[in-house]
Amino acid sequence: MTENTSEKPITSTETAVSPSVTRRARLRDFQSQLMERMQAAKSGAHIRANQLGVQIGKNKYLIDLREAGEIVSAGNLTKVPLTKSWYLGLSNVRGSLTSVIDYSLFEGSEPTSVDSSCRILAFSNSLSFNSGLLVSKVLGLRNADEMDLIDEQAMNTPDQQKKTWIINRFLDSDGQIWSQLSLSSLVQDQEFLQIGL
Repeated sequence: MTENTSEKPITSTETAVSPSVTRRARLRDFQSQLMERMQAAKSGAHIRANQLGVQIGKNKYLIDLREAGEIVSAGNLTKVPLTKSWYLGLSNVRGSLTSVIDYSLFEGSEPTSVDSSCRILAFSNSLSFNSGLLVSKVLGLRNADEMDLIDEQAMNTPDQQKKTWIINRFLDSDGQIWSQLSLSSLVQDQEFLQIGL
């Protein structure tokens, strides 16, 4: 076997290919990182780090990103007659009719005031439930691992015992209390499913 030791000069077409090779390498790196994150999410690792922080009324909530769907502005809502006060009506979210709930009213608190910062947080398609919550503000991603877990039994709050959709409560470094809201548990609650009067 003989080796060709002669150097071949670089042509202009070969230098044009170089950026595309670099882009493909970056894309492969991105895809591998994305796969690692998805596998970690499926295995349950770093679940609390994947929380969306929202404010509903005066309270702050953490919602698992896997249960959250689209976030859209709280535009026109079509009222539905003979429904409970916390059922605000229907909204068109990307071509799908979505039921909109005032979670604050559902909990028995004051109604969420609708202003320009309000959004509708649609439930994930994986829940198979066309609904969304009216939220006062979307506060971005939060990491519950950086917060202190509140011991509910030590606080002895029997009112919270009934709410199976509130998984945990946390205290952040600013002294704010965050409730971890499970949308998958909420959609199984019989009171939540009964919107009619």
